[in-house]
Amino acid sequence: MKDNSFAAGRSLLKSRWPELSTIKTAKANGLPSPPLQDPASQGEGLIRLPIMPGGMASEITLIEAMAARQSRRHFPGGELSLDELSFLLWATQGVRKVSSQFSLRSVPSGGARHPLETYLFIKAVHGLDPGLYRYLPLDHALTLLRKANDPDGEEKELDEALLKHNFGAAVTFLWAGAPERGEWSYAFEAHRLMLIDAGHVCQNLYLACEAIGCGTCAVGAYDQEKCDRFLGLDGKERFLMYAAPVGKRA
Repeated sequence: MKDNSFAAGRSLLKSRWPELSTIKTAKANGLPSPPLQDPASQGEGLIRLPIMPGGMASEITLIEAMAARQSRRHFPGGELSLDELSFLLWATQGVRKVSSQFSLRSVPSGGARHPLETYLFIKAVHGLDPGLYRYLPLDHALTLLRKANDPDGEEKELDEALLKHNFGAAVTFLWAGAPERGEWSYAFEAHRLMLIDAGHVCQNLYLACEAIGCGTCAVGAYDQEKCDRFLGLDGKERFLMYAAPVGKRA
């Protein structure tokens, strides 16, 4: 028997591109582009990251990284260096070119809209206090959203929100949707493209982790309300879409 409860989800995965010609998007109406990244809140200082790729070197080739790529859930290798974190952020959202309406980055994105914000729960990165951060790709910098006064307690809270999928990570990548960036260009088609974009970003994280002796595991199973609350998101304009705990291999 066909289960009609799947119909709405399957419909989201299908292209409706020809229908775009029947409407005028915000872009077509001459409205300004939404900001390419969320600004740092007033009073939030910027933590500048080492320029990438800089002196980072991989001991394996791209082909070797692709062949070795796997989901890793055991991180016995201790803390990450700031250079390593900077490299992983550059690999997943690093900016190569910026204009008033788009940015070209290290990952593809429909219309170069990049409708994701990267949040980080940092537990063990050398030189950074444990806490919740957000990455500002146009500045290649971090902004501290809140310091973890009880790192173990906050890690436990995040682990529960991720349904026990944090695996004691040194840093957890948490990607939140910024749908208005894509909606400006592509209206209802933007939401399907956001899912595709998230996959591009996480696969780059996998390959970058393999290159520097780290590991990660993509997480799509989580408690939406608990994750949004942990990140301080409203669940409407910003909401968690994907997560990936990262740590050092032995």
